[in-house]
Amino acid sequence: MNTAVAMRVEEPPRSAFPGLDIDEEAFARDLQTLRTEMESSLGPEDLAHFRKIERWGRVCSALGYATAWLAPNPLSALLIAQGNTARWTMMAHHVTHRGYDRVPGMPEHRTGRAFASGWRRFLDWPDWIHPDAWRHEHNALHHGRTGETADPDLVEENTGFLRDSSMPMLAKYAVVAFFACTWKLTYYAPNTFLEWRRAERRRAGEKDDGSNLRLITAFNPLTADGRAFWWTCILPYVGLRFVLLPALFAPLGMWAVLSVLANSVLAELLTNLQSFVLIAPNHAGDDLYRFHDRAKNNAEFSVRQVIGSVNYATGSDVVDFLHGWLNYQIEHHLWPSLPMSKYQQVQPRVKALCEKHGVPYVQEGVFRRVKKLVDIMVGRNSMRTVPTR
Repeated sequence: MNTAVAMRVEEPPRSAFPGLDIDEEAFARDLQTLRTEMESSLGPEDLAHFRKIERWGRVCSALGYATAWLAPNPLSALLIAQGNTARWTMMAHHVTHRGYDRVPGMPEHRTGRAFASGWRRFLDWPDWIHPDAWRHEHNALHHGRTGETADPDLVEENTGFLRDSSMPMLAKYAVVAFFACTWKLTYYAPNTFLEWRRAERRRAGEKDDGSNLRLITAFNPLTADGRAFWWTCILPYVGLRFVLLPALFAPLGMWAVLSVLANSVLAELLTNLQSFVLIAPNHAGDDLYRFHDRAKNNAEFSVRQVIGSVNYATGSDVVDFLHGWLNYQIEHHLWPSLPMSKYQQVQPRVKALCEKHGVPYVQEGVFRRVKKLVDIMVGRNSMRTVPTR
C-alpha cells in the first residue's frame, strides 16, 4: 500500500491541456524569472522609446491635417488614420495597462490612472471609446478571461449569430466587411460602455440580468444607457472630429473645411479597417484555443495566454509601429504591464521558452491571420477547445 502511494506521488503532474505535454509549473517559473529580469531593467531608455513612438504618431496626425485642407485625398486620410491608431493601440493601450507607471521620469499624466482622465480625455485619447470603459472591459475582463466564453472580446462567441446564419456566404462576407469598416463605433465603443455600466450597477447593488448588454441598447436614446452613451461617447467624438477640427480651417475657405471633413470621414473608415486587421485576429483562428472555464492556477493561466494568442512579424520600431504594437500579443498577454520596448527584448526569449516546454507558439503574417479570423467569423472553421474539467 505504501509502495502504491509512493508511486502515485512520483507520477508527473497531469497537464491541463489534453494532447499537449506541458509542465505548467516549470514553464511558469521560467516565465517569472524572465519577468523579474525585465522589470528590474526598466530605465530611461524605456521613457525615450515611449516618447519616440508617441512623436511618430503625432507627426502622422500633424502631416495628415496639414495637407487635408488641400483636397480630399487618400494620403492625408491614411496619415490621420495612422495617428488615430497610434493613440489607441500604442499610447492608450499600454499606458492604461500601467506599463509606464514604474518607468523612471514618466510624467504623472502618462500613468495608468491619470491618462485620459477627466478633461485630459480629449487631449490624450479622443475616441469613440470611453477611457474608463476601456479600462474595465479590456484591461480587467478581456485580459482576466482571455479566450474564455466569458471573454467579452471572444470573436467566435460574439459572431455566433453570423456563424449559425443560413444567409449566403457572400452576404456573410459583406457583414464582416461592414463591421471591419465601422467596428470602433458599432462594436468596441458600445461593448466597452455597456460592460462598464453593468459593473457600475453591480457596485451599486442593483440587480443585473444581462439584458442591458445587447449592443443596440447603447444606441437607443430612450434608455438611460443609450442617453449616457450618446452624451459621453458619440456626441463628443463627432463634435471634435467632424465639427470642430474641420471648422478650424474656415479661414482658408469652405473648400478647405469640406476637404478636411471628407478626409476625416475617410480616415475614420481607414482607422477602423486598420485596427480591425490588427486587433481582431489576435485571438482567433483554427490553430488557437478557447476555454469554457476558468484557469485553475496561475501556471495554467500563463499557458492559456500563449496558446490562445498569436503574434505577427516582430523586431523593429518601424515594423512594430505599423502593426500598432499588437504583433507582440503573446508577450503582452503574459505581462500586460510591461512597456512596449520590453516586448521587443523579451519576445525571442519567450518563444525559446515555449519551444523548451512544448507550448505551441503561433506567429504568422497579419494578412494570413485575417484570413483565419474571417473563416472563424463566417463559420468555415472553429477554434480549438480545451474540455471542461
